[in-house]
This record gives sequence, structure tokens and C-alpha cells, in this order.
Amino acid sequence: AMFEAYIANLRRQLDSLGNDKMKLEADLHNMQGLVEDFKNKYEDEINKRTECENDFVLIKKDVDEAYMNKVELEAKLESLTDEINFLRSIYEEELRELQSQIKDTSVIVEMDNSRNLDMDAIVAEVRAQYEDIANRSRAEAETWYRTKYEEMQTSASRYGDDLRSTKTEIADLNRMIQRLTSEIDAVKGQRANLEAQIAEAEERGEMAVKDAKSRIRDLEEALQRAKQDMARQIREYQDLMNVKLALDIEIATYRKLLEGEEDRLATGIKAINISQQSTSYGGFPMDSIKSSYSSSVSSGYGSSAYGSGSGYGSGYGGSAYGGSSMTGFSGGSSGGYTTTQTKKNVVIKMIETKDGRVVSESSEIVED
Repeated sequence: AMFEAYIANLRRQLDSLGNDKMKLEADLHNMQGLVEDFKNKYEDEINKRTECENDFVLIKKDVDEAYMNKVELEAKLESLTDEINFLRSIYEEELRELQSQIKDTSVIVEMDNSRNLDMDAIVAEVRAQYEDIANRSRAEAETWYRTKYEEMQTSASRYGDDLRSTKTEIADLNRMIQRLTSEIDAVKGQRANLEAQIAEAEERGEMAVKDAKSRIRDLEEALQRAKQDMARQIREYQDLMNVKLALDIEIATYRKLLEGEEDRLATGIKAINISQQSTSYGGFPMDSIKSSYSSSVSSGYGSSAYGSGSGYGSGYGGSAYGGSSMTGFSGGSSGGYTTTQTKKNVVIKMIETKDGRVVSESSEIVED
């Protein structure tokens, strides 16, 4: 019972370790799912970051092109402004030369007296026309360059805003990537700890199972040896009891014979009636030896046969038998002896044992 309780305790510990193992395996499966989820998210964020970097490169390229266009247009504007100034200076210089030539030149013109020719008005009109053309050209050029400059500034501002928003998104993505990386590292650490705990639990469980099996094997061997020793001791005990029983029967028989002989010698010529009753034995101590006295003196003596039976395991039975005889003697006054009766009884006793216990017992008396 103690060994069975110990084995049951070991089995309960083994079941507990098995349940812990299943629980840890479920936690490991969940953690692996979380790791896979975070890994997928991390890969998605990496892809998004790559796309944003590509977009940033393209936008930067466009911004660089816009900046180069701006610089080029500013250079063109400056060159055109210089050209306009140069043309204006040339125009003014030519106009001064023309005025000086007109002033220094005397022109004789035959005029129709019927017409009034005003040269100053004509020169003023031509000057006004040229100045108007120059002003319109300058205004158109300034308007066009101003429009282009404003468009370039608008584009640069828009590209700058896009660039700042892209930088902000990239910074946010970098922070998210760092956070996910730290979470992945933490999950990897938890997974490593869980795997170590599972390995340790499996090792402890295997060691406990091996220890339990070894102890069970040792206990079974000890139990087998104890059974063998018990069977050997039982056989030795039964052999000793058989020897003791035989000796007790022999001693009792000789004692009764001696007592009967003493009584016979003491009574002399008196009538003697001797009866003997024998009892068989089946591996147990003597039950009884009875003697009865009839008429004046009677004594009984007997020699009894014995038998024994023992069993272990499946059990086997033994039989006992015994024989008895009764002889009567009578004597008259003349002192002669006459044999009156001779009787012999045979007792057969059957005993069946199993695992050291008496299963059945039967006896039969046969008169001869």
C-alpha cells in the first residue's frame, strides 16, 4: 500500500508536469503567433519606410530640379534685366545722338506754304511711341518674370511643405520601427525564457519519470525478493512443523505406550480392555489423543500416522491418513488370558490450502 501510494504520488506529479508542459506549449504557441504578427507588421513598416524613402528621393529630385530651374530663371531674369538696361542705355544714347545731329544740322526744306509742318511735334510723337513701346515691353517682361517667379515660389513652398510632411512621416516611422524593434526584442526574450522553462520542465519531468521508474523497478524487485524469501521461509516453517508434529506424535505415542505398559504390569491378572483412537494431522498440531477405561481398568494407546498439506500461490492440497487398532483381553479366575476382539480403523483426512490459508478440509474413517 505504501509503494502504491508513492507510485500514485509520482503519477500525480507526472500528470502535473504534463499539464504544465501543455500550458507552456500553448503559451509558446501564442507567443510565436504574436512574434509572427509583429514580424509581419515590422516587415510592412519596413516596406512603407522604403516606399517613403523612394518618394522622398523622387520629391527631393523634383525639388532640386525646381531649385535649379529657379536659379536658372533668376539668372535669365538678371541677364534680361541687364539686356533691357543695356538696350535702354543704347536707345537713350542713340536718341541723344539723333537729337544732337538734328540740333546741329540745318535742313532746308521746301515747304508748301499751304501746310504748317511742326517737327517738334513729330519728334515728340515718335519719342512717345518708342517710349510707349519700351514701357509696354518692359512691363510685359516684368509681368512675365514676376508671374514665373511667383509660380516658382509657390511650387517651392508646396514642395517644401511636402518635404517637411515627408520628413515628419519618416520620423514617425522611425520611432514606430524602434518601438516595434524593442517589442520584438522583448517578445524574443520572453520566448527564449519560455523555451528555457519548457526545456527545464521537460528535463525535470524526464528525470522524475526515470527516477519513478527506477524506484518502481527497485520496489518490484524488492517485492519479488520478499515474496521469494517469504515462500522459502513458509516452506522451511512447514517442514519444521512437519518434523515437530512427527516428533510430538512419536513422543505422545511412546508416552501412552509406556503408561499402558505400566498400567498392565500394575493390574496383573485383572481383565484388561484396551481401546485406541488415532487422529490424523494435516500440517497442524495434534488435536487430541483420547483414552477410555472400561470395566475395572482400561487404557488406550495408539500409534497414528500423519500427513501434511501446504500451498502457496495457486495452492495445492495434501492428504493425511492414520490407522488405529483396538484389542481387548479378558482373564478369568483361573488366571488365563483369552483374546476377545481385534479392530482396526483407518482415518483419511483431505486438506486443501491456497496462499497459506486452509480452503477446505474433509476426513473419512474407514473400518477394517
